[in-house]
Amino acid sequence: MALTSGSNVISSDRVEGTSVYNAAGDKLGTIDDLMIDKLSGQVRYAVMEFGGFLGMGTDRYPIPWNMLKYDTAQDGYVVPLDKARLEGAPRYTSDRIPDYDEGYSSSINKYYGF
Repeated sequence: MALTSGSNVISSDRVEGTSVYNAAGDKLGTIDDLMIDKLSGQVRYAVMEFGGFLGMGTDRYPIPWNMLKYDTAQDGYVVPLDKARLEGAPRYTSDRIPDYDEGYSSSINKYYGF
């Protein structure tokens, strides 16, 4: 995880917009949003923006937070996914944000094997 001022926390402003790569070093997208559990306060999902042109027509892919590993050499997050795996992943457009209820969260977790 990226560090700020020697601490183990980072502002969500610094996470949003950070690039996401696969293990081969290919850029998959950027972090658009973080979904935080209201009860525990823990980040549950990083929503990655992928596809489209200049932010238009992009899809958003919620990825379980524990799948992302920060790589200082790439100045971004690395996930064990490739573009083909994202094709069937749960996603939505910015104008149709789903309720992150138990059913939706379960579908995300099941897709990624959690």
